[in-house]
Amino acid sequence: MSDIIIRKDGRAGLITLNRPKALNALTWDMCLAIEAALDDWRHDHQVDLILIDGAGDRAFCSGGDIADMYASGQRGDFSYGQRFWRDEYRLNRKIHHFPKPVVTFLHGYTMGGGVGIGCHASHRIVCEASKIAMPECSIGLVPDVGGSLILARAPGYLGTYLGLTGDRMDAGDAIHAGFADHFIPAAYWEALKSVLITTGNVAAIKAGPPPSSRLKDWQSVIDAAFCAPDVSEIRARLAAQDSPLAAHALPMLDYNAPLAMAVAARIIAAVRQDPTIETALDHEFRYTFRCAAQGDFIEGIRAAIIDRDRSPRWQPHTIDDITAMTAPLGKDALIWEDET
Repeated sequence: MSDIIIRKDGRAGLITLNRPKALNALTWDMCLAIEAALDDWRHDHQVDLILIDGAGDRAFCSGGDIADMYASGQRGDFSYGQRFWRDEYRLNRKIHHFPKPVVTFLHGYTMGGGVGIGCHASHRIVCEASKIAMPECSIGLVPDVGGSLILARAPGYLGTYLGLTGDRMDAGDAIHAGFADHFIPAAYWEALKSVLITTGNVAAIKAGPPPSSRLKDWQSVIDAAFCAPDVSEIRARLAAQDSPLAAHALPMLDYNAPLAMAVAARIIAAVRQDPTIETALDHEFRYTFRCAAQGDFIEGIRAAIIDRDRSPRWQPHTIDDITAMTAPLGKDALIWEDET
């Protein structure tokens, strides 16, 4: 069985992530296959739109398949992850800039690498079962795949909150935060896909009002805490509150990797100043390029995926470590040569 199903039908180019038992986790080969399809369809006059979905009923895409990164990192080979991220980020940018409508159906879990595939699309559809998150700080990584751009554009300081805590959004939250556009109950999805395939016209997307959002209700309290200049002050402000937000957020901040959270806050702030996909990916790559050799990424994968003990031993860090992880990469920086 192929991990990804790519075909043309009617007026659409169709991509289905096809690893339902692995929650459609994204492999390197899947990234390259999606990129090749987009390159083929960019100038194909028979293709009016792209439709991307996931097989099974549990996930659109739960993230990147990181087991190989752990294995290569254990061997001291950090180039594997660096090459994977370089190719994945190029794909994220292509989806963001793609000249034809890209429609994604984000059912179940859409996390990490799934956000990079699903949430840079022009038309992002969620349903009552959608759960969207950027939980990278819990494994010693930072929100990447261009996700820092969406976080930087979120209302107020909601993006800082989501990036540091990794909190999960439901459909209403995702629309409020800018990770999704349309709420359509899942029962109507197959009929909508058929119309999109037949007509190639995104005007067929008819959505009702979005559901209520917990995060929208918490917005003012989030802004008051997460506008603080660093993670320690954010935590202090939350600890001084007696609020549902504080009770919800503090355990996540206490669990996640301190260095990753400090860098994530710095990245999101930088991207707010220049909110482009290129700026986001450049800052993210500075960290991910170094994270296996210098950060907590390998330990985070061990605790979450390999041993599953949920007891990561994070390294202490200083301001110098934060500066080192965010410094420009020089000759190793991302270079954008493809058309946009």
